[in-house]
Amino acid sequence: MNSNELAGIGMTSQRTRERLIKRLQEQGISDPRVIEVMRNTPRHIFVDEALAHRAYEDVALPIGYNQTISQPYIVALMTQLLFEDGPKEKVLEIGTGSGYQTAVLAQLVGSVFSMERIKILQEKARQRINLLKLRNVSFRYSDGSMGWPDSSKAPFDGILSAAAPAELPQSLLDQLAIGGTLVCPVGEQHQQLVVIRRTDNGFEEQKVEDVCFVPLRSGVR
Repeated sequence: MNSNELAGIGMTSQRTRERLIKRLQEQGISDPRVIEVMRNTPRHIFVDEALAHRAYEDVALPIGYNQTISQPYIVALMTQLLFEDGPKEKVLEIGTGSGYQTAVLAQLVGSVFSMERIKILQEKARQRINLLKLRNVSFRYSDGSMGWPDSSKAPFDGILSAAAPAELPQSLLDQLAIGGTLVCPVGEQHQQLVVIRRTDNGFEEQKVEDVCFVPLRSGVR
């Protein structure tokens, strides 16, 4: 893929991206760092070529294996929530998926540690991250429900999950640094996006809005 293909043409052009950015701003995305990264990250390379013309619609799209690339608004919202309390140096991502959220995070933090349980999705995501020359991402082939297996990487300033557990795993809470922020969809039939902030006195929870994510599953495939 050459620089022209990264930049996009037609339905993947910068003009098309600007329409998406305007919509995100109308929906309340206001962090200028998040807006700039969303504007400059080529979402069309994270979907199959047949769906590239829809890459800058504000919708989730299938990426195979019963997984999706999240709606741009949700990616932007979760990222904005992660940074509400200030910059983050080290972030754990549960569910690499297409690698789009990974790429957004990698442009905003010092290091991203990203976990994925479906091997072929991880391999494709790694190729895309390399294509964008983002060198601060570490990948782990694992389901993520227990957090990053190498405990020497914890605690994390931020944790972001792109899959919904029925309830928050204690292992993720344990790996969140004091002063850190966790953003995660939680629930089974009814899911809510929640923000957990760890303080010296424990954990504070904020419920944001109803969402629909794939469930957080154990095991790898």
